[in-house]
Amino acid sequence: MPVPLLQASGLSCERDDRLLFVDLELAVAPGDLLQIEGPNGSGKTTLLRMLAGLHTGFEGEIRWCGEPLARQREHFLRNLLYIGHRPGIKPLLTPLENLRAQLSGKPGVGDEQLESALDAVALFPFIHVPCHHLSAGQQRRVALAALYLSDEPLWILDEAFTAIDKDGVASLERLLHKRMSAGGAVILTTHHPLHVDGARSLSLARFAPAAEDLF
Repeated sequence: MPVPLLQASGLSCERDDRLLFVDLELAVAPGDLLQIEGPNGSGKTTLLRMLAGLHTGFEGEIRWCGEPLARQREHFLRNLLYIGHRPGIKPLLTPLENLRAQLSGKPGVGDEQLESALDAVALFPFIHVPCHHLSAGQQRRVALAALYLSDEPLWILDEAFTAIDKDGVASLERLLHKRMSAGGAVILTTHHPLHVDGARSLSLARFAPAAEDLF
C-alpha cells in the first residue's frame, strides 16, 4: 500500500463553542480522490482548511509524507494547490491577469500557457474582460483554470463544482480522473453527484460528537 501523502489522526475541532467532529481519521495516497461529505454546518470547509494548514484550532495530528505537518509547512505548501469555497479572484482584473497573479513565479508558465488553461475552461473569449463583468460560474472557472497548470501532488478543493454548468462539470470530472491516473491526490467537497471512477467518500457523520461530549 502506498505511503499516504497526507494523513490525519485523532482530529477534533470546536467552532463557536460547538464540537464539529471528534477523533477523525483519514489518509490519502497518490492516485486517491477523497470526497468529504456532510450537511451544511458539519465542518467540511473547516476540515479542508485544517488539512491545508490554514486553520490550527484543533486537537490531533496531521502528517505530510509521514512527518508532522508543523515541521515542514513550507515544503507542504509548495506541494499543495488549494482552492477555497470562494473564487478568490480580484473583480477589477481580467481572467488572464488573475491567473497570472495566482501562478506568479511558477516555472515555465507564461501567457501562452495561461491562455491555454483559460481556453480549457471555456473562457478564452473573455480573457481580457474584467471579472466583475463575468457570471458567477465564469468567475469560478477563472479559479479552476489553475488546475490545468498544476503539477502539485495534492489538490484540496472546496465546492469546486459550485455555479458551473453541465459541460464544466463534465470537464472537471475528466480532469480529476486524469489527475488520479497521473498519481496525484485530491481531497474535495461538493454537493454535486460525483462521477469519477475510483473516488472514495468520508462522511463527517461518522465522527460526530456523542451526546455526552456536547456538555
